[in-house]
Amino acid sequence: MSTRILIVVTNVDHYETDPSHPTGLWLSELTHAYDLFEKRGFEQTLISPAGGRSPLEPRSLTFPNYDASAKAWRENPARMALLDDTASPGQIDSADYDAIYFTGGHAVMFDFPGSTGLQQITREIFERGGIVGAVCHGYCGLLETTLSDGSHLVAGRNITGFSWREEVLARVDKLVPYNVEQWMKDRGARYSKALLPFVSHTVVDGRLVTGQNPGSAKETAAKVAALL
Repeated sequence: MSTRILIVVTNVDHYETDPSHPTGLWLSELTHAYDLFEKRGFEQTLISPAGGRSPLEPRSLTFPNYDASAKAWRENPARMALLDDTASPGQIDSADYDAIYFTGGHAVMFDFPGSTGLQQITREIFERGGIVGAVCHGYCGLLETTLSDGSHLVAGRNITGFSWREEVLARVDKLVPYNVEQWMKDRGARYSKALLPFVSHTVVDGRLVTGQNPGSAKETAAKVAALL
């Protein structure tokens, strides 16, 4: 059987703290992983907390974020159709998958943490010996994930993800609903970040792989693929 990966995307299209500000999936964080996994022959399934449509973050469609990989996806009707009909957690049997990979965009801060379905799938994949990956804000999907013994999956583990400094520099610190870097530390994670903001930084701790920001998307996916 081929290696199978769940790719998690958001359903949210605006900041719930301010509905006038649109948000969504950060496209290149999906496409860099999808392209690399496809080249390795991995089978991929897109999943979201509610199933159905995953909207795009407008800021991910502007220079310099809108790179060749993201542009090729957006101009491919078959690829875009995948974002119109994502699976929901209830449609997924975690035993069919070797890894789960959380993409980002500020939207995920609102719908990833509260998805008990995603939490269950993540726990089952991890405890069965599978890989858990997340890039940028994708690590919000790990905030409330606990293992069978009740401990947080991230507790005592080395991780990274979009930093509070980067939130401030992106001028969204007044819009985001919480400081995910601090919340991760509160759950016992050993958080680290690059010396400079927005440069690639990826952390591997056993079967947990996390990347700090959009610039880390290729490196994070490559390290997940290497483990698989």
